[in-house]
Amino acid sequence: MSSPLLTAVYPGTFDPMTLGHADLMRRASRLFGHLVLAVAAGHHKKTLFSLEERLDMAREVASEYPNVEVVAFSGLLSEFVRSQGGQVVVRGLRAVSDFDYEFQMAGMNRHLMPEVETVFLTPSDQYQFVSGTFVREIAMLGGDVAKFVAPTVLERLKARVARPSA
Repeated sequence: MSSPLLTAVYPGTFDPMTLGHADLMRRASRLFGHLVLAVAAGHHKKTLFSLEERLDMAREVASEYPNVEVVAFSGLLSEFVRSQGGQVVVRGLRAVSDFDYEFQMAGMNRHLMPEVETVFLTPSDQYQFVSGTFVREIAMLGGDVAKFVAPTVLERLKARVARPSA
């Protein structure tokens, strides 16, 4: 049951949107009245897909959840969260190795926006080792990533790998 009073922001580059991301989005959408899936421009990362392509993939995957809105953002997460009226930031933790970075980021965000809570969700068992980085690498090397991404994302990955300079 979701809380109609809370707006949560789930940020990421979503390059590509994996079933692990979709799992966390689905679960967060049940907890919060409004979930903003915030697709980062990715200024600090070289992305395989353009911002528009990542937005399209995220919207396709999010389409079945009426309380999820997909929005692009750049700049400080704290400014974006405030602009969306967010009270919660949702972050995923796959493994202990994620914890140190996520814990530090949550602490910094608490200083930048003390009125906003960070909530950590762990993915379902079958997605604990799925990451966008792994999916990209496997796809680029010709491996099968069908069990890690939605069918529409898989089509886009196959097309991108076929013409990597796009």
